[in-house]
Amino acid sequence: MLNILRKRAQSTLIQAVVLIIAVVFVFWGVGTNLGNKRNTLATVNGAEIALQDFQRNYDNAVDNMRAQFGGSIPPGFLEGLGLNRQVLNQMINSEILRQAGARMGITVSKLATQDEIKNMDAFKTAGRFDLELYRSVLSRNRMTPTTFEAGLQRDLLTRKVSEAVNGFAVVTDSHVKAVFDYRNEEVKLAYAAVKSSDLEDMVEVVDEELAAWYGEHEQQYLGEPKIRLRYLFFAYDEGLDDIEVSEEAIRANYEQNRDTYFTPEQRRARHILIKVPGDAGTEVRAEKKKKAEEILALVRQGGDFEALAREYSEGPSRLNGGDLGFFSKGAMVEAFDQAVFQLGVGEISGVVETVFGYHIIKVEEIKAPSTRTLDEVRDEIVSELKKKEVSGVTFKKATRAYEDIIRSGSLEKYSRTEGADVRRTDYFTRAEPPGPPVSDPVILQKAFSLNKGELSSLVETSKGYAILFVDDVQEPAVPELDEVRDRVVADYRKARSRDLARAKAGAILEEAVAAQELARAVPDGVELKETGFIPRSKAAGTVDPPAALVTGAFSLSLKKPFPEEPVVQGDTFYVFQLLARKVGSETLDDATRGQLRDQLLAAVQAELMNRWLEWLRGDAEIWVNEQILQ
Repeated sequence: MLNILRKRAQSTLIQAVVLIIAVVFVFWGVGTNLGNKRNTLATVNGAEIALQDFQRNYDNAVDNMRAQFGGSIPPGFLEGLGLNRQVLNQMINSEILRQAGARMGITVSKLATQDEIKNMDAFKTAGRFDLELYRSVLSRNRMTPTTFEAGLQRDLLTRKVSEAVNGFAVVTDSHVKAVFDYRNEEVKLAYAAVKSSDLEDMVEVVDEELAAWYGEHEQQYLGEPKIRLRYLFFAYDEGLDDIEVSEEAIRANYEQNRDTYFTPEQRRARHILIKVPGDAGTEVRAEKKKKAEEILALVRQGGDFEALAREYSEGPSRLNGGDLGFFSKGAMVEAFDQAVFQLGVGEISGVVETVFGYHIIKVEEIKAPSTRTLDEVRDEIVSELKKKEVSGVTFKKATRAYEDIIRSGSLEKYSRTEGADVRRTDYFTRAEPPGPPVSDPVILQKAFSLNKGELSSLVETSKGYAILFVDDVQEPAVPELDEVRDRVVADYRKARSRDLARAKAGAILEEAVAAQELARAVPDGVELKETGFIPRSKAAGTVDPPAALVTGAFSLSLKKPFPEEPVVQGDTFYVFQLLARKVGSETLDDATRGQLRDQLLAAVQAELMNRWLEWLRGDAEIWVNEQILQ
């Protein structure tokens, strides 16, 4: 519809239609066909899920997502994630749980709800519940005590129902031991790799075969579509020199944004890191800590910290003597941060434990906090204020031109009437655009979304505003073989060399199975490798051999030590043999047993809850207002 309006903008009939649409929206609004349920997003067995409750939950989810992305969510990410349906499904599940809890006789009293509120830190002053603070916090979040307490009471009921269901989950000692043994089982294998790149020189290029192969794959050599544009561009820079910024405005901006010119105290430190894997047991941790303490002793005895860091540190900073540069408080993990900001220049910490392992830290320099003066940031402020001012001026200029184009009926008529500087391009592809401003990614994306003869709306870029008109479009065509022969020959060699590599690996595997030994089947020029014992828990992290080989080995036995076919990783084909399989040497201590039991219990509880919810949902009457949700 919008495309038609842009193409026929000068038509009196279209202008009248636009006016009618506007009047209808102003006087009748949107969504009047939803009847009495226009404020209800869904119902569960007759219980309503209000649109405003959904919106509040959705906004909270978006805020959480935004925080994870550092304040900015990539365009289209939430839509691709289906966040709206995720939030609604969570609300439906919660309502189903509440209803099930009611049938089970589980309740939450108002007194229990009040006690929960009194224990919330957000509503406390000096460690005590503050009624005025409570009302103030709710008011800022556009909630009343009644609605908040009702919502909290429902959440508490959901929690109690979940706890009741989770109480049926059981993890036995034998289950823990079986999973521990399974995770720590180890395999040893021999393997050989056949790389297709090593066989490319063996591929003979015959013209007839090349032409036939190109005929089967010609679509991958299609060129890109090309377009030709006519456009107007209104650059911010054109009006900057005409804008004056007063001293009063400069000073006001500085005072308003003084915090942004403040630099907190910074410290430069070195460290020596002894890494500890996240899944390490107590014995491994004790061994790593002892090593850190031995290095600390060398430091205390007058050892050169930088040299010791280069020799012993296991972090990436070891290459520059453990130097981490300057950083502010809060930039590092908590334990490391606390240690650094308690030391003076030249002082050395004890052994500090973090999630990364054990650290020894030395503070090299301290920069006091400072605030840049007005004179130091004057040019920045003037530039910023000018850009803000010129943005509005440029927008008005571009908008006026766009309205004139619509009134004229076309960009061509507008240029003749107004004598505007309409620029033109030759044909170009998205990958090889002309220079600025057309090469701006925002302009390119918009230009290639338009059809031939279509006028864009205002396109905002970091440099200004553009109005685009697609003069012509050249659709991509399959080139003649001679035009892309070099590319085709290279691709043909790669494809055929993969066929050769697959066949060679298959022949090696066949011979190995017959001989029941891989070593007898590997020909000259192919390297045979043998691994040590690799536990199942480490299989996913192996690179050489690839993880797929190690994982595959656990599905084999000594009676059947070979895979059904070679394993493909990119352009390499692997053949392998299981040499040995044994129970891992690591013992199940109390700490590991407890940690594993907690993991298994959480998994059993989640599975139990999911299956119960699935059964409840299948028995429930659920209605969703798809018009609102979309």
